Amino acid sequence: MGNPAEVYFQVLNIAKDSSPQEIRSAYRALVKKWHPDKHPPSSRPEAEAKFKAISQAYEALNDQQENRSMVGAINDRPGGGVEPRHRSQDLQKPRCAGNSAREFKDEYRSAKAGAVAGAAAAVARPAFSSFSGTVKTKPPPVERKLECTLEELCRGCNKEIKFRRNVITNKGLIVRKEETQTVRVKPGWKKGTKITFEGMGDERPGCLPADAVFVISEKEHPIFKRKGNELVMKVEVPLVNALTGWFFSFRLLTGEKMSCSFQDEIIYPGYERVIEGQGMPLAHDKGVRGDLRIKFHIVFPTQLSDEQLSGIKELLKDTNPSRC
Repeated sequence: MGNPAEVYFQVLNIAKDSSPQEIRSAYRALVKKWHPDKHPPSSRPEAEAKFKAISQAYEALNDQQENRSMVGAINDRPGGGVEPRHRSQDLQKPRCAGNSAREFKDEYRSAKAGAVAGAAAAVARPAFSSFSGTVKTKPPPVERKLECTLEELCRGCNKEIKFRRNVITNKGLIVRKEETQTVRVKPGWKKGTKITFEGMGDERPGCLPADAVFVISEKEHPIFKRKGNELVMKVEVPLVNALTGWFFSFRLLTGEKMSCSFQDEIIYPGYERVIEGQGMPLAHDKGVRGDLRIKFHIVFPTQLSDEQLSGIKELLKDTNPSRC
């Protein structure tokens, strides 16, 4: 095996002449990326191996930096180093126990460094193939639609979803596997909201597992139509009721019954009534809701009798007196 330090720099993906600050920065970025808790069960063994290799490499390089600092401190003594001694002095003075202990400590540290380097290299070979030129890429995510009713998007719900994906067996074969996941739909989610399950997409040889992404889509509602955080409801009103007064009731998406009365007002073309706080909830503002906007379509009769025509004319004479 070559210089153990080369393995450490390779694991941290940095140059051999990197400064302590650069080593520390690379270490922090890699442990954050490969922390096992941030990976799904399917890729956690790989993350654990890489995390272990990163920690061992940083510890070894940190020890080397400390040793260099100690040597530098000795060389900085006045006179340019340790005090020179004559050969005759060395021969006359017997070795003391302290010197033997120091030599044993140095040998132990060298042996430990070699063992750590060997372990780091063994882990780095399979786990950090990306540093030797073979980069494991992640395929594009597999997107699927998740249809929800307006009631589900208004109230929130749990939806159990089943899907099939390609997985690689221990023998290297690609088989289809059925998966089951639960999506917690939050009140106020909109069309296009994406839910990602990391590593739960298709697996390919030499690649990281793809992600499985589910995209919220809204089912068409027979009464309400969503526009942002507002709900719009269109109601047909007979002409006679638009002129003389009207009353109707309906149920909101929450199941609550609501009534509207028009006794002292005329419903004219383009008329709207806005009911505040009865629209869709805001996903990021708890307790806040949009408005309900009721639009009226006046239904005119297709024909009138002579008596009805006469009555309307008399009515119009009373409301619109002739001009002079």
